[in-house]
Amino acid sequence: MSQLRWRCRRGMLELDVMMTRFLEHHYQAAAPATQQAFVELLDCEDDQLWDWLSGRSLPDEPQRKQLIEQIRRPAAD
Repeated sequence: MSQLRWRCRRGMLELDVMMTRFLEHHYQAAAPATQQAFVELLDCEDDQLWDWLSGRSLPDEPQRKQLIEQIRRPAAD
């Protein structure tokens, strides 16, 4: 988990907050496919992640799109 937390550190504070929040509040309870999708998402470039997480665009892959929408939700969800 500490390795994933480190990988959540991005070049933008906003991305750090969103990715770390998902990791801390949702990752462990997520289905294995969602966990794998999150790990793969961490390989994406910051500008692409920011476009998705800010709502400028959405990924084409349905599972990745669903994960982005979940990450965008407040932590209470």
